[in-house]
Amino acid sequence: MATIYISLGTNIEPEQHLKAGLLDLQQHFGKLTLSRVFESESVGFKGTNFLNMVASAQTELSIAEVVATFKMIEQDNGRIKGEKKFSPRSLDIDLLLYDDVVTQQPVELPRGEILFNAFVLWPLSELVPELIHPIVKQSYHSLWNEFDKTSQKIWPITFSLPHQLR
Repeated sequence: MATIYISLGTNIEPEQHLKAGLLDLQQHFGKLTLSRVFESESVGFKGTNFLNMVASAQTELSIAEVVATFKMIEQDNGRIKGEKKFSPRSLDIDLLLYDDVVTQQPVELPRGEILFNAFVLWPLSELVPELIHPIVKQSYHSLWNEFDKTSQKIWPITFSLPHQLR
């Protein structure tokens, strides 16, 4: 069994898509452990604010199977294949970590944006503060403490989870 860490983000009907994405993830991966939900300004383009969070789960699927499942969930929630990188999203699900695997294929692991995007690092550091990044060899708590918090605007929000996830 591998432990996976998952980033979720949305800025199109964000409450609806975040809840639906979490329920779909739970259907495929079972019990989820969740960070708080954060609101952040869009990064890389002008757009409405995003809702972001990180979840963890256990899986026996391969990395490629996990990523394929995420793509299917995104498409089921209105994500259009081939959208440009910096644009509004109905649902964006990314694999951040798969145990402590370091690889470039089929996706980059650990995901590079962990170190550069507050909307990934803050919820991850909250979920697993003592876990060590497999490349930089620092805890996520330490990485968040050192992060330039003036570079991106992000704040925790009150978010009502579907009763199936409580």
